[in-house]
Amino acid sequence: MRYTLAPALALSLPLLGAFAPVTAATPEADSNAGLSYGPRPAHLIEMLPEGDLKAKLQSCAAQPPRRSDFSIGHRGAPLMFPEHTVQSNQAAARMGAGILECDVTFTKDLELICRHAQNDLHTTTNILTTDLAETCIQPFTPATPDSPAKAECRSSDITLAQFQSLTPKMDSFDKTATSAAASQGGVAPWRSTQYGDGATAMTHAQSIALFKSLGTKFTPELKSPVVEMPFNGFTLQNYAQKLIADYKAAGIPAADVWPQSFDLEVVKYWIDSEPEFGRQAVYLDGRNQGSAPLDPNAPDSFQPLRPRPPGCS
Repeated sequence: MRYTLAPALALSLPLLGAFAPVTAATPEADSNAGLSYGPRPAHLIEMLPEGDLKAKLQSCAAQPPRRSDFSIGHRGAPLMFPEHTVQSNQAAARMGAGILECDVTFTKDLELICRHAQNDLHTTTNILTTDLAETCIQPFTPATPDSPAKAECRSSDITLAQFQSLTPKMDSFDKTATSAAASQGGVAPWRSTQYGDGATAMTHAQSIALFKSLGTKFTPELKSPVVEMPFNGFTLQNYAQKLIADYKAAGIPAADVWPQSFDLEVVKYWIDSEPEFGRQAVYLDGRNQGSAPLDPNAPDSFQPLRPRPPGCS
């Protein structure tokens, strides 16, 4: 079996590749009505050293905002809003993102939800300050002079109804905290807390409905489980199939979906079992991390080396 993997998608600020002028009379112009990049892109341009790149970006700055598939809302707009929430994705779409992402994991009752990791509830929700703290696999442990505060809370340990009772917050965990309430702080200085209140978490199916209503495309990432699979009879293949089934149930064309995974077996499953969706499956190669990351322009740096698929030159 030959597997053809789509190249990794570029995750970008709504800045580059989105400056082409649009004539007001076109349908495309209507889809761009109300878009605004906000002050951040212009601020970042001003911070660049003088040179060709800065000059080019400044020359484009007066052009009207335009939605672009080159701009992908990674967790929505998580520097300003709690990630993977309705509000975060609405903001990303308003800033021109043409593709939005739901990182997909599952609950104890095997419902798919949008979370960056299966075990991030202690950093992205208020679970530690609720009665559901007792479900956390690693209860809150206060910081001491010799060790940081610790906690770990998993979506696979609570039901969908319990998950929906939690309040999303900016991704943070204060490792100096001596109480669960204090651990809710520690927000990185490059994130804002100004828009953190009132955010709404989403199931995967809800994210599809929202993104469709916003006129964007879809790039769900099947997150690697932290629990042993099968989980309560739920296999990795069941998990991968359930993700695709949500798009089919919503009537989303496969051409508008780029399913992603760091697990090559998941990508191969999509190619074999759901070829229409598998055609655009994205294998996320995790080797571009660590102390000696690979150089995409130097194949000799790819360690461990992977054999080329048959027919590739």
